[in-house]
Amino acid sequence: MADEKTPSYEQAREELTEVVRRLEAGGLTLEQSIELWERGEKLATVCEEWLQGARVKLAAAMAQRRQPDLSGDSPF
Repeated sequence: MADEKTPSYEQAREELTEVVRRLEAGGLTLEQSIELWERGEKLATVCEEWLQGARVKLAAAMAQRRQPDLSGDSPF
């Protein structure tokens, strides 16, 4: 996926849903199934990376909320 532009979380999730639907529907050759499976694995990784990034940002925001303002800029 280094050659491709990384899709948004929503794009990756939507395509992954379609990959799963196609695999579950059957009727594919073994080669087609393997290609779809590999694409699904890549898309799942992209989704996990987006979610992990969101967890890190959320944790940082929550930690910042818990810390008092030590800069002295607070009016209270």
